[in-house]
Amino acid sequence: MLDDRTSGWINGLIGVVIFAGSLPATRVAVADFDPVFLTLARAAIAGLLGLALLLLFREKRPLRADLMPLLVVSLCVVIGFPLLTALALRHVTAAHSIVFIGLLPLATALFGVLRGGERPRPAFWLLSGLGSALVVGFALTQGFAAAPTGDLLMLAAIVVCGLGYAEGARLSRHLGGWQVISWALLLALPVTAGAAWVLRPDDLAATGTPALLGLAYVSLFSMLIGFVFWYRGLAQGGIAAVGQLQLLQPFFGLALAGLLLGETVTWPMLAASAAVAACVAAARRFAR
Repeated sequence: MLDDRTSGWINGLIGVVIFAGSLPATRVAVADFDPVFLTLARAAIAGLLGLALLLLFREKRPLRADLMPLLVVSLCVVIGFPLLTALALRHVTAAHSIVFIGLLPLATALFGVLRGGERPRPAFWLLSGLGSALVVGFALTQGFAAAPTGDLLMLAAIVVCGLGYAEGARLSRHLGGWQVISWALLLALPVTAGAAWVLRPDDLAATGTPALLGLAYVSLFSMLIGFVFWYRGLAQGGIAAVGQLQLLQPFFGLALAGLLLGETVTWPMLAASAAVAACVAAARRFAR
């Protein structure tokens, strides 16, 4: 039987693989869907599925003390991150935006300290900071001045996502991984479902199949299934430690952007991802 740390790494890796398809799928979806509608629709669809799960398994309601943290998770990962990335992808390519995911381990670890009570050693921060500096450096050399809005939106998305990950992981320790994301989706459902209906396209039948498939992926996998594995992994293996697996996400995401969208994956992109991954892989040893 696997110990919690090993199980946490396995669950975390599955979550990362699922999340890697989010930005390419969003890039496809925003070709036909308004970014705001896409954000609301994916959350509403996942919220209905989450509600079905909660009813099916007859889950007890969260404690009153859990409501505010669940609201934070809802605002960060249900609304904030999807909306900010959808808006960013109107200005930058999926391949370019994926490299910003290299900042997520550091953001997650920072909030793991603030909200999860973890205390990584100094070497961890040195190595993670170096990895983050490489990511920012790459962005500056790849046309930051040409698309500052997209890059700033991606940076904001990383901050809110790190907070949502850490808060959700903390809650998962006593609520469970799929329960946390299901309750967070349910909290937002009255707003997301109502607003999505109001902002729905005039002629949904005219929407292209690729955009519909993109919406289906981000609704089912990115917004629900991925979080089931991810929150469980963070809770089992530690927020700062398992959070380092996010550095594998650029590799998977860049490959998908190249294969599915035909975007150019340059050697500098691969080199930046490899260098950042090496830094954070080393930092993982000092996460506890």
